[in-house]
Amino acid sequence: MRLLLQRVTRAEVRVADALIARIGPGLAVLVGVAVGDDEVKARMLAGKVAELRIFRDAEGRTNRSLLETGGEALVVSQFTLLADTRKGRRPSFLGAASPAEAERLYSVFSDAVLSAGVSVQRGVFRAEMELELVNDGPMTIWLDSDAS
Repeated sequence: MRLLLQRVTRAEVRVADALIARIGPGLAVLVGVAVGDDEVKARMLAGKVAELRIFRDAEGRTNRSLLETGGEALVVSQFTLLADTRKGRRPSFLGAASPAEAERLYSVFSDAVLSAGVSVQRGVFRAEMELELVNDGPMTIWLDSDAS
């Protein structure tokens, strides 16, 4: 499982010009589910997202978590995070999980972030979405289940 976290002041998702989800300060979390991922990895990464200390404290240091700040998470499925570009000029997505398995683990991950105490908004799985956000910092972090 691969996540791209962006600390944001606000973010929203639209599908066919309709607003689907919106958050204030928190994290935009793009989620790519790989072949071989499981519920253990999804829950482990959800805990890490909730507790990762990447928000500023009173002294301006990145020392607070999403839980400590009361921030929100906008969780959006994005299989293209699994793109393999090592050969040729067309990305391969063979490392991405099947749609059914990816949707299941995307839900497990999102539910686990919510269970950790974070307010969660979601994109629409397999939809063409427009994600608009204001990256705060900027602060952008990769999380991989194999390297976490």
